[in-house]
Amino acid sequence: MTAAAPTSDQVALGNPSFVWRAGQDRRLDLIRRYARLEGARVLDIGCGVGAYVRKLREFSDHAYGVDIDPERVRRGGEGLAVAVSESLPFATAAFDVVLLNEVIEHVRNERETLREACRVARPGGHVVIYAPNRLYPFETHGVYLGKRYVFGNIPFVNYLPDPLRRRLVPHARAYTRRGLRALLAGLPAEAVVHTYVYPGFDNIVARRQTLGALLRNVFHRLEQTPLRSFGLSHFVVLRVLGAGAAVSNG
Repeated sequence: MTAAAPTSDQVALGNPSFVWRAGQDRRLDLIRRYARLEGARVLDIGCGVGAYVRKLREFSDHAYGVDIDPERVRRGGEGLAVAVSESLPFATAAFDVVLLNEVIEHVRNERETLREACRVARPGGHVVIYAPNRLYPFETHGVYLGKRYVFGNIPFVNYLPDPLRRRLVPHARAYTRRGLRALLAGLPAEAVVHTYVYPGFDNIVARRQTLGALLRNVFHRLEQTPLRSFGLSHFVVLRVLGAGAAVSNG
């Protein structure tokens, strides 16, 4: 049976992680290099059905998530709530770690979302961001050809001029390093790390294990070279500063 085509709302919200695989484990391990999760109060903004929240609870009983989609929150169950990222229903400095995993590209207002993430993180806590890289050769969110939505990894869309890319991909942003750093400028936080990650190639591994393992070995090694700048996603960790502080993050 053929799966139903996604609605325009589903396309705009993005596709959350439904199954935990090696790629998610790798991202979580990278987070743990910079932010302590054991016993921490953790918030996942744009949590979808709560895959990361459930995994985070292996480290802490205080892992929570918010999402704009009530149906996803209902499916995710306990510890999730409906909320918009620009106005979070939490006290200032309520969390040790705030996660935005491939979410910032979908929100209504990126700047307000980041301000809220920093507000609800305590001074000395961390805001962790994964966001699409404009230099990655494939657009992973699919494209619109007129009114027709085409799902898949579409090559070279991210290299098109901004107006044309926005026509093809009105539902998701992608960021250059300079553009992302401009969004972070002036926030009460400093960048601890800003690097890039390549895909986990989980779908390829599931179909052709040898090929998938080869791709992982080659591309994950590239993360230690200047070619990391062509990776799938930016990986940014911010350390939140005290009230009134702001840095350029340029």
